[in-house]
Amino acid sequence: MSDFYALIMAGGGGTRLWPLSRKQRPKQMLPLTEERTMFQITVGRLKELLPPERIFVVTGAGMSEALHASTDYLPIENFVREPSGRDSGPAAGLGVYTIAQKDPDAIIAILSADHHIANEERFRQSLQTAKTYAQQDYIVTLGITPSFPATGFGYIQRGEKIGEQGIFEIYRSQRFVEKPDPATAEVFVASGLYSWNAGMFIMKASRAIEEFARQQPEMHAILSEVSAHPEKLASQWEQITRKPLDYAIMEGARDVVVIPVEIGWSDVGTWATLFEILSDNDESNVSRGDFKEHIQIDTRGSLIVSDRMVVTIGVNDLVIVDTDDVLMICHRDRAQDVREAVKALEARGYKTHL
Repeated sequence: MSDFYALIMAGGGGTRLWPLSRKQRPKQMLPLTEERTMFQITVGRLKELLPPERIFVVTGAGMSEALHASTDYLPIENFVREPSGRDSGPAAGLGVYTIAQKDPDAIIAILSADHHIANEERFRQSLQTAKTYAQQDYIVTLGITPSFPATGFGYIQRGEKIGEQGIFEIYRSQRFVEKPDPATAEVFVASGLYSWNAGMFIMKASRAIEEFARQQPEMHAILSEVSAHPEKLASQWEQITRKPLDYAIMEGARDVVVIPVEIGWSDVGTWATLFEILSDNDESNVSRGDFKEHIQIDTRGSLIVSDRMVVTIGVNDLVIVDTDDVLMICHRDRAQDVREAVKALEARGYKTHL
C-alpha cells in the first residue's frame, strides 16, 4: 500500500460545541470523548494502516503548530497550511494537489479530524476495500448505515451492486441528497437504500484533479499553480471560490461508488451527540473536565463539562458547560441552537468569547 495516503481535514471551527470549542481551539483540538484530543485519536487510528510520512493534514496556518506538537511523529512538512478558511473544497484540493506533486500515483483517503469511530479495525478494513476500488478509477465514499432518520446529515442513495470484498458490499452511487426534512428522512431510512454522507472519500489523486479540472476550472487553475509554486499561495489563495467539497466535485463526479459501513460513527457535532457517545442511557449523567464528581440530586440525562464543582438539583436533560469566561446552559433538545448563541455574540461584538 505504498501509494496509499490519508489527508486529514483539520480546519473546522466546531461552533455547535461552543463555549469549549473556540476559534483558536476548535473541537479537533479538544479531549472530548477520551483524554486524547479528537485530532490525536484520528491520527492514532491510522497508524496501523499508514506510516507517518503518508499521513497529511490540511489546516489553518494558526493551528498547524499546535496540531503538530500533539502528534510530533508526523513530519512537519506534511501539514498543509491554508492562509485562510475557504471551505472544504479548496482545503481538500490544496491537500490533494500537494500530495500529487510528491506522488502522482497517490490514492488518497480524505477524512475528518473530529469524528468518533467506535470500531476502528472495521474502519481500517473499509479503507483497504475502498483503496481496491479506487485503484480501478472509482471515487469511493464510505456511507454510514443510518440508525435514525437524521435531518442534520446529507444522504447517499445507492444503486446497483457491483461487487463485494469480505464483509463489505460495493454499490454505484445514484445521487447525493442534502439535509432532508423529517418526512423525507423517514422515507430514506425506511427504504434501506440510503446511507449518511460522512464526508469520507477515497480516490486517486489524478481522478480528484480530473474532477476539479472538469467541474471547477478556475479553482483547478489556482490549485495547480500554488501546489507547483508554494511561494504564490498567499497571494492567490483569496481569489479561490469558497465551496464545500460535496458541491465542488462530489455531487457531479463520475463513477462514484458507496460502501455502506457500520463502524460506530458519529460526527460529535453537538453537545447532545457527545452525551449519546459517552452515556450508558438517557437516564444517566455524564461529566467531563478535571472535576468529575459533581453533586447531582434528582438529576437525570444531563451532561456537565466543568473543571470545578457543579451542583444540580431536580433538573433533567440539560447541557451545562462551564469555562473560565462563559457558563452555558441549554436543554439537550436545543443543543443544535448553540450556534445561534455564537451568532449573537458575533453580532454584539463579544470577540473575546468566540
